[in-house]
Amino acid sequence: MKPKKTTKDIELSNDATLDADLPTSKTKLKAEADAQQALGVKLSELSREKLNKLNLPEDLLTAVLETKKITANGAIRRHRQYLGRLMREIDPAPIIEQLSRWEGKNTAENAYFHGLERWRDRLISDQNALSEFMALHPNTDSQQLRTLIRNAQKEHLANKPPKSSREIFKLLREITSSETTANNSDSEDLDVE
Repeated sequence: MKPKKTTKDIELSNDATLDADLPTSKTKLKAEADAQQALGVKLSELSREKLNKLNLPEDLLTAVLETKKITANGAIRRHRQYLGRLMREIDPAPIIEQLSRWEGKNTAENAYFHGLERWRDRLISDQNALSEFMALHPNTDSQQLRTLIRNAQKEHLANKPPKSSREIFKLLREITSSETTANNSDSEDLDVE
């Protein structure tokens, strides 16, 4: 036999639906505040040049720069809490995204660099790779690229440091990034028309 439902059981089931309307728990709020404070501390470890690239609000930028001047333990703790409070007033998503890009956690950027490394290795080891690359990127200075490839091959045979190999990578990055920028501006021009 089933027990009968009492009014107490009905009240408890109504309380379960009210839980969805309750505010965020203190534990969750504390965890979010700690995460924002940690992000503020991470910002204080960056160079001034990188901080300027993040386009931070002026009061946050000033506070981050002042962090490097503070040496007393209690003051450091209080200042970190202040950074956390300032971080709660802004959207941290663009900052986190840029930091992950700088830390090399961005998978698209990693894939791009790995592709450049594969091209560099193919150019050094395979003679036909240069003609393939020139077909894909016709605006490339072929003479400069040939010279770098020849130098990289000589360095490899002589067991010297890969200076020319690094130069090839830099050149490939310049070529592909300038073409990407040109393609993006062409597509923006088409949108304007």
